Amino acid sequence: MSPIPQGHASRVPQSSAPARSSHTAATEQVTRKVSRHLLGFLFLLFVVSFLDRINIGFAGLTMMKDLGLSSTQFGFATTLFYVAYIACGIPGNLMLARVGARRWISFIMIAWGLASTATMFATNATTLYWLRMLVGVTEAGFLPGVLLYLTCWFPSAWRARANALFMIAMPVTAALGSAVSGYILKLDGHAGLAGWQWLFVLEGMPAALLGCAAYFYLDDTPRAARWLSADEKRTLEAALAEPAHALAASDTHAAPQPGLWQQLRSPVVLRFAAAYFCLVNTLAMVAVWAPLIVKGFSAGASNVTVGLVATIPQLVTIVAMIAWGRRSDRLQERKWHLAAPMLLSGLGCVLTAQGGAPLVQLLGVCLASAGSYTAMSIFWTTPDQAFTPHARAVGIAVINAIGNISSAANPLVVGWLKDATHSYAAGLLYSALLLVLGAVIVATLPIGREKEVKAVPRGAA
Repeated sequence: MSPIPQGHASRVPQSSAPARSSHTAATEQVTRKVSRHLLGFLFLLFVVSFLDRINIGFAGLTMMKDLGLSSTQFGFATTLFYVAYIACGIPGNLMLARVGARRWISFIMIAWGLASTATMFATNATTLYWLRMLVGVTEAGFLPGVLLYLTCWFPSAWRARANALFMIAMPVTAALGSAVSGYILKLDGHAGLAGWQWLFVLEGMPAALLGCAAYFYLDDTPRAARWLSADEKRTLEAALAEPAHALAASDTHAAPQPGLWQQLRSPVVLRFAAAYFCLVNTLAMVAVWAPLIVKGFSAGASNVTVGLVATIPQLVTIVAMIAWGRRSDRLQERKWHLAAPMLLSGLGCVLTAQGGAPLVQLLGVCLASAGSYTAMSIFWTTPDQAFTPHARAVGIAVINAIGNISSAANPLVVGWLKDATHSYAAGLLYSALLLVLGAVIVATLPIGREKEVKAVPRGAA
């Protein structure tokens, strides 16, 4: 299968209308059941994963002063996290494919929970660097692994909503983390620990506990699920196989399937990776720097107040992700549902940088957050079909890894710009420029309207 031929990815075999209707109803029913069983639990796992990734931003409100860190050093610690995260992402997905999601996800959750908790022992810039790298190594396999896992359970026509319901863990975590972290920092001095040390203890250990639960709750494939009947398994497996069957039927003279390396270096896959690179920069900007940006235009506010104000953009993001994901699935359109929120996020970065008035800047943070996270949930409905099944695990990990080079660069670049200009405006404009470039790249991707798939019922997934 060549990378996403235009319009092929969603064609379904021709059959009678009653048969298609019966098949769609059965697929909807089993997809609802899968959603109820998996998405809530995976959402909870992602909450603790993302919390362990972004709590460094809230810890920075007091840790930078306690450890004598400059903005550049603080940003470099996060850069090293992403360097380790990128380096281990591909091996992580290979391990998941080898040992199964149940074993691998539970193992890495326990490992990163302990590693995140250990960040409390940082005493200077050097020890912080090593500890954040350890968190990056242990957490690397989770997000690309779950994205791969979702392709084994949700047909492509339901994928945007499944991704959105899973990925709203990011803004939900940021919202809860914003509110809770401000209060945790008030524990400063209790039991001889600084507030930021309590932050890593109380927000790191839940990951290790949930890792134990994941071992018993998750199933590797629909065929292994004891909570699905035999008929439900057959229906789900048939729906999951439809895109591949349709593509094979659409070209009876298709060339032999390309090898793994040929797929990974194809121009289409490289464009997907470049678009994700541009998008992920803003995700990192929002995740790491938002508390400090809010602090910047809320001069004199307490850490608790900053935390509460920082929840507002995340609440807007949650609503936007769910509504936009449903609309994309209902219309079966991906390209412009991806490009539009990227441009909206770029506008938000500009407003935050140049708005002047605190309310305008807060609106900018809301747009930047809602646009970038919504675009991410739509993005991951498309690139898995750029690969044959045997290459999918590596392919998704490669796109994720290349995109996260931007996550690695953002904290260092923004920290350096902040030290040089004494403002976050330059870093925000840098993010806006990348988002516009990313939207242009998305416009060139072979992602067409999925005309052949009937509109998916609003309540599915």
